[in-house]
Amino acid sequence: MEIDKIYCGDSRDVLSEFNDGCIDLTVTSPPYDNLRKYGDSKSTWNSEMFKGIARQLYRITKDGGVVVWIVNDKTENGSKTCTSMEQCLYFKEIGFNVNDVMLWEKTNSMPVVKQPRYTDVFEYMFIFSKGKPKTFSPIMIPCKCAGYNYNSTAKKMGGENGRRELNYHVNNEKIKGNIWQCGIAQNKTNHPAVFPESLVVDHILSWSKEGDVVLDPFMGSGTTALAAIKNNRHYIGIDVNPDYCKLSEDRINDVWEHMKKQN
Repeated sequence: MEIDKIYCGDSRDVLSEFNDGCIDLTVTSPPYDNLRKYGDSKSTWNSEMFKGIARQLYRITKDGGVVVWIVNDKTENGSKTCTSMEQCLYFKEIGFNVNDVMLWEKTNSMPVVKQPRYTDVFEYMFIFSKGKPKTFSPIMIPCKCAGYNYNSTAKKMGGENGRRELNYHVNNEKIKGNIWQCGIAQNKTNHPAVFPESLVVDHILSWSKEGDVVLDPFMGSGTTALAAIKNNRHYIGIDVNPDYCKLSEDRINDVWEHMKKQN
């Protein structure tokens, strides 16, 4: 296994060559429910392919490592497929902890037209961990009432009538909630579904440290690798489509050239 490299091939085959416990963090979005056609790829996304990759991810993830799995469900014959939930339960079945269930709220979703349902504005971001996450550096946001002091009482904590007065001070910052708002990325490539880089960056900063290895087994346009490079992490990308591998490599080379010029 080489780091800082894009592998072209079926993720099941490529991952089978990796050593046990070699990956710190995976951030990816598989081609769930075949909602889009990814170039001329002959691989069809199905339950067998998913389970094979999930098992490999468990094997190669370090103890304390994390997999960020971003998926959604197709509406078929008037009903949601719920394959995202089935995948979540399978990850748990093979040994991962479901550390968190997060939502990516898309701030620029396309409205629903003539359908008996509300506009679909989110995707699931399942956070699977192999044991307790070894790294968690939460994104912090300002508190609206920062610096405010107030008094309250608490039951069954002593004091008169079993109540005790407590003084509270509101901190300047708090941990960001698990619903993240982010617009769909402006696509200037020939890939049909480009990750918003800011979304990937926040996960990389949350679940890994500098020098860690970040994997994306469905690399696509290379956004996970770009986010890793810019934040001093190593990357490994895999994609079955040679055109997307070339696209990722070109974008990575552009980032390296830009960083060299800045230095």
